[in-house]
Amino acid sequence: MKKAPTSAPQPLDVHVRFLHPVWDEHRLAYATDHSAGLDLRACIDAERLDIPAGGRAAIPTGIAIEICTPGVAGFIFSRSGLGTKEGLTVSQGVGVIDPDYRGQLIVSLLNTSGEARSVERGQRIAQLVFLPCFTARLIAVDELGATERGAGGFGHTGKI
Repeated sequence: MKKAPTSAPQPLDVHVRFLHPVWDEHRLAYATDHSAGLDLRACIDAERLDIPAGGRAAIPTGIAIEICTPGVAGFIFSRSGLGTKEGLTVSQGVGVIDPDYRGQLIVSLLNTSGEARSVERGQRIAQLVFLPCFTARLIAVDELGATERGAGGFGHTGKI
């Protein structure tokens, strides 16, 4: 039985303030019609920034945003090619942009390679994805509900 096509979610409104001349040369846009993330660029004043092996660098993106839809936050993920080929990944795994944050987005890159790497001015360094987020209503209890796993932690279910 063939399923009826589902409609794509409606784009959400995000106000963007451009803070660096890199954006005069480049457009903040999705790379393809089906890209999940917007490419963030290195908005550095120097032509390049060197990151030593195992080192970190906080790199400004030259943008500030206002997410206009309640219940949505921004998440900064590594670019797969930059991480795989160069060893440059978002240092904290994923950066979280709270909906009420209005400052410049900064990407902390970690050089996981065994040699120094460089980031060039205007280079695509990470991607910004907008996802729903929930706030929790915390309820103190004396016991939690039982599950098959229980409190089994790291490696609890085995390797294979």
